[in-house]
Amino acid sequence: MKFAVIVFPGSNCDSDMFHAISDALQEEVAYVRYDETSLEGFDGVLLPGGFSYGDYLRSGAIARFAPIMDSVQQFAEQGKPVLGVCNGFQILLEVGLLPGAMKRNDGLKFLCRPTNLVVENDQTMFTTGYSKGDIIEIPVAHGEGNYECNEETLASLEENNQIVFRYERAINGSKANIAGITNERGNVLGMMPHPERAVDALLGREDGIKLFQSIVRNWRESHVTTS
Repeated sequence: MKFAVIVFPGSNCDSDMFHAISDALQEEVAYVRYDETSLEGFDGVLLPGGFSYGDYLRSGAIARFAPIMDSVQQFAEQGKPVLGVCNGFQILLEVGLLPGAMKRNDGLKFLCRPTNLVVENDQTMFTTGYSKGDIIEIPVAHGEGNYECNEETLASLEENNQIVFRYERAINGSKANIAGITNERGNVLGMMPHPERAVDALLGREDGIKLFQSIVRNWRESHVTTS
């Protein structure tokens, strides 16, 4: 399986994501610049954290217009896996691949610490390596991670099992303690915590590796089924 790590001006977690795939997962991965226009040859797309375009206007608001995003949207529409982490989640919201929006954290403070998450849905292509109800430790590092949506959208997310991760305890004001959601189809996941920073015991925690392993396992199984 070959992953693309999209690099925007201001990305700063792209190398973390790259090494999570190449070293911990031992799968093929390449950087793709924001000004490229094709994702041909890739099987999965990763939008990393950072401060794309300096977070001017809103986090992700300018990155959504980058040339590569047309291809990311087409990639998602084809049912292929797309993962957006932190700023990547914000970009997915801005481009409309996921519902809702982000606000500044309650207290207006940047949060950077290990955080416990509850696995709410273990049936997505990203989470079959976990069990529903698992408590996993994944670091957060964000200033605008306060997920917001209207009540109708929240009800839809609940009904369709699109809420994949919740914070075990409220940390940033996020509605319903939401830490990660998918689209209705289940092939696009946005999450504020950083699983790529929890893939090796040398980093202090390993709970994130199962997310990436799930992507690869489900991708391979789908290709065996369709071949």
